Amino acid sequence: MRIWPGESHPLGAIYDGSGTNFSIFSEVATKVELCLFDDNGKEERIALPEQTAFCWHGYVPGIGPGQRYGYRVHGPYAPDEGHRCNPNKLLLDPYARAVDGQPKWDEALYAHHFSDPERFNEADSAKYMPKSVVTTPYFDWRDDRRPRTPWHETVVYELHVKGFTERHPDVAPELRGTYAGLASGPSIDYLKKLGVTAVELLPVHQFVHSQTLESKGMRNYWGYDSIGFFAPHNEYASTGQRGDQVQEFKSMVRAMHAAGIEVLLDVVYNHTAEGNHLGPMLSFKGIDNAGYYRLVGDQRRFYMDYTGTGNSLNMRHPHVLQMLMDSLRYWVEEMHVDGFRFDLAATLARGLHEVDRLSAFFDLIQQDPVVSRVKLIAEPWDVGDGGYQVGNFPPLWSEWNGKYRDGVRDYWRGEHWRLGEFAYRFTGSSDLYAETGRRPFASINFITAHDGFTLADLVSYNGKHNEANKEENRDGTDDNRSWNCGAEGPTDDALVKKLRAQQQRNFLATLLLSQGVPMICGGDEMGRTQHGNNNGYCQDSEISWFDWSTVDQDLLSFTRRLLEYRKQHRIFRRRRWFQGRPLHGLEVKDVAWFTPTAVEMSDDDWAQGFAKSLGVFFSGQAITTPDAQGERIIDDDFYLVFNASHEPERFTLPDERFGKRWQRDVDTAALGDGTPHDHEHIFKPGDHFQMHPRSLTVMRRLPDEE
Repeated sequence: MRIWPGESHPLGAIYDGSGTNFSIFSEVATKVELCLFDDNGKEERIALPEQTAFCWHGYVPGIGPGQRYGYRVHGPYAPDEGHRCNPNKLLLDPYARAVDGQPKWDEALYAHHFSDPERFNEADSAKYMPKSVVTTPYFDWRDDRRPRTPWHETVVYELHVKGFTERHPDVAPELRGTYAGLASGPSIDYLKKLGVTAVELLPVHQFVHSQTLESKGMRNYWGYDSIGFFAPHNEYASTGQRGDQVQEFKSMVRAMHAAGIEVLLDVVYNHTAEGNHLGPMLSFKGIDNAGYYRLVGDQRRFYMDYTGTGNSLNMRHPHVLQMLMDSLRYWVEEMHVDGFRFDLAATLARGLHEVDRLSAFFDLIQQDPVVSRVKLIAEPWDVGDGGYQVGNFPPLWSEWNGKYRDGVRDYWRGEHWRLGEFAYRFTGSSDLYAETGRRPFASINFITAHDGFTLADLVSYNGKHNEANKEENRDGTDDNRSWNCGAEGPTDDALVKKLRAQQQRNFLATLLLSQGVPMICGGDEMGRTQHGNNNGYCQDSEISWFDWSTVDQDLLSFTRRLLEYRKQHRIFRRRRWFQGRPLHGLEVKDVAWFTPTAVEMSDDDWAQGFAKSLGVFFSGQAITTPDAQGERIIDDDFYLVFNASHEPERFTLPDERFGKRWQRDVDTAALGDGTPHDHEHIFKPGDHFQMHPRSLTVMRRLPDEE
């Protein structure tokens, strides 16, 4: 087969209509062979003829979309020096746009022998390896337009591509669990009626199911073991794996955009699926091990592990940084995604051992004309020393606010907790983000996420029940901050069930009325349960999939109503911080906090750890956002009352400076969608009203009588 010199840039396999240019980086290689496979698995090897700046490249005429390929890299095999080249191992292209198949676990996939890790393994791995695929760059995006929802109006819905539709009765059976299923009418109609503005997809970069999980009959359901940062995961495609997954993913994004919904990706750039020094050789390890991975000091046989997965990518290497930036730009420019959530993002910021908030990776993103303009979310921690970095990311970033999650959970389960902490979290966590020049939308507020209890389980279990994971319930966190409301797991006790329903409404109402960006864990709005499993990473089963036959319609109605309420009243999605002082000549502060007796909170009140009840006044008249005509928009004033005590509490409305007529709009102690029984009743300054135990009430100020 003919091969021409080709070009070193761009990396990967790029089809131009007549043939394909192949380019791969390896600083340590002495020879790189391109391996082409026909439909019967027959392999043809061609040495790449050119090397430019450590990029090996060649152009093959006549090679087009659907062609399967891989690489064999010749070079030193010296693990103690950090080098692991082994040309007996077929390797995936790090820049592959699509991958066909999954690894078929065999000792041949490892560079060593199981019985003797020091002995070089010469077995050929090709027949056990998935293959990289040449893809077409052409796609009809039609009139695709990004929704570009402003951050302060964003509501994120975290979901799993497969789990969302795998059991959906209205989605065609052949589309369930796929990108096409997510793009189907029933799926998008549900998301629109719910009222979310963005979906955050659990990892869709090509990932593998580890040999350990498959030996137990389980799978890598969450997908946090990437092996291809440019390829949409092939098992989520209904149409095929020879590049069809790329077209199907693009169609899904186009359908979401047409519905006004943004697509955010949960990306895992901190490690790969190749594990530690005893892990398989699938790609990076055999291409340039010392370039791609962080190795341990003088013991270069071993890997630095800030992620708990066996390895960490080497963010100090320019080609690794280039790969990550190329990947991000590819997903924005070619796949039209709208943003990213970075898994264990503190790992990306590590220089040597410390976390450096001004590391090269963040500098690159800051100045990048493409990536800097999409939504960027950090999971601001990793498992290494000093890895908890909530509040410490650069100004361009929003963050998963773990302090919000922990604090709100503690408040509603009745833990002794300083009310000042609750006030900070409910008003956007200015103590974490304001001093870095960020706005309230820097805080991604969440109660639950894929990792941990679902909302229904948070109020139903005191401890994890992960026996189905076959690790004797040792896996998963023990720090759940949950409360079962009086019975562990399923119960027929009507009072316990009523309290659990009310607690779920409390959590959702707090989340959706807080300043910042709310993130709903997919299924929480319908009462989805994992039966106490708080670590469903390996449960590609009914434990994790949505059960559309058991939807809690009352909870779903409540969530929809609260999302619409948030949308109607911009006071709950402010662009700027509260000031705690009178603005625009108003007599009262833009935000004020009260004891149940309508006395403004003092320093002593804030310091009481046993206090469970308080009220907060929000002034809608203090909002300075202009409308299209330049007029100042005035929202209603609100008085929100929280009672996390196990006893009822009598509250008093503040004096008439704050409002002369009030109406109760929301009461989490009410049934159904939270509309209170006294919704039409007019309350006056100084009026008393009873708060049920563990409940939240929203009062809205009505216009003064003339």
